[in-house]
Amino acid sequence: MAYPSRPSLRSLLGASALALALVSGPALADTVFTKPLVDFAGRVSAGGPDRSPVHKGGKAVIAGENLIPGQTVTLMRGTRALNAEPITVDADGKFSFALDIDAEAETGLQPIAVITENPASADVVELKISPEIAVAGADRFSVTSEPVVRGLYQVKFSEGANAAFVTSAVGRPPVKESKLVKINAETLKIEAEVIPGTAPARPDGSDGGVFAVYGVDVDEANGNVWVTNTRQDTAAVYKQSDLSLVKQFEPGAVPHARDVVVDEANGRAYASATGTPEIRVFDTKTLEPLELITIQSQIRGEEFSTMALDIDEAGGKLVTVSLSTPEAAVVDLASGEVRVIALPGAKAASGVAYDAQEGLIFVASQATDNLLIVKAETGEVLHDVAVGAGPLNVAFEPVGRLAYVANRGAGTIAVVSPQGEIVANLDAGSLPNQLRADGKGNVWAVNKSRGENDEAGDRIWRITPAAQ
Repeated sequence: MAYPSRPSLRSLLGASALALALVSGPALADTVFTKPLVDFAGRVSAGGPDRSPVHKGGKAVIAGENLIPGQTVTLMRGTRALNAEPITVDADGKFSFALDIDAEAETGLQPIAVITENPASADVVELKISPEIAVAGADRFSVTSEPVVRGLYQVKFSEGANAAFVTSAVGRPPVKESKLVKINAETLKIEAEVIPGTAPARPDGSDGGVFAVYGVDVDEANGNVWVTNTRQDTAAVYKQSDLSLVKQFEPGAVPHARDVVVDEANGRAYASATGTPEIRVFDTKTLEPLELITIQSQIRGEEFSTMALDIDEAGGKLVTVSLSTPEAAVVDLASGEVRVIALPGAKAASGVAYDAQEGLIFVASQATDNLLIVKAETGEVLHDVAVGAGPLNVAFEPVGRLAYVANRGAGTIAVVSPQGEIVANLDAGSLPNQLRADGKGNVWAVNKSRGENDEAGDRIWRITPAAQ
């Protein structure tokens, strides 16, 4: 994915210009100041083969598209050219370069300058070298898993229904394959499922598909299931008992809706509007929208983008994290006060969990491959834990007092103590996506598949410490 910010060219190219001159030689032109572009043409990406993580001692691919045919490309890391000879952009405006990563490489976001000639331009792409954490500690847990349906996104256990509710959606708009699924808590077999209704046409008049479901939470007080319809910028409510539709909110009710959490004690549902600084609020009894919550970034010129949500109902706190800025926020639900907390060491944060007992915030960040453990009261970062490639979501399990991190890129679930120790790293099949604690000692997780015949994907997992 594209991350919110990248290094400055000025900081990278001072010495690189000299190195490029040495690599290219005087044959290019009589002057180093050849014809430039106003802006860099095209897009360059860096990652592993077939979107796999990049590790030290492994392979990477740097590729470009929509460049100018015939341009030459030199890739610089500091003062060193990564390609011995300039790469020529092909007739389709593309190039691809395979790169060996040495065994001594440092993990993290490595800035690579992309310098073109004929005409001249420059850009920076970040190559992420991820930590590789060995699978270990499976003997400390009881893990049960079963296949469900295609395109799993989120899961939430309901004590009232003694079932787990799972959302699924396949493909990009117009999404036509989506289900809300009710799963037996003991057997992990499907008890019921429903296909969302037809969505209205898109703004351009094209097919709107269905009201595909993504985020999910349960409302035990009213016997409902809340879901988010990300593609239609809205949310919906279904009955736990038979999955009948209670209410479909109109498109636009929650822009790019991601997570939804329910505060049963106060009769409220909160949905994050990713790409905006907003959390939309609904009354769970009347199903009417209420005054929204807005979070102001403390970084000048930047905007907070709400992602995952977690709630402490007893303490009256709602916690979220920003995708676009290195920040978390704690909302006092009684007073409405919003406190923003800086997260040094986080980039593209997407997952958040809250430990009410110790007042700890757990933040999973995709771009920095880490879990931050932060003291909510002071904002102090207590621990910065490398957990594996692409941590997407995190859940805190209060009985065993452990955080569980879904590492989408690594295919693992890292189990981390509040002291920052990885106590286990569990194999979680293909693309772990989301997970939630049920308050009874179990963690429920879902993963996605890499294709229709991927037996390790689109599964639900129930994880319980073996001592219980």
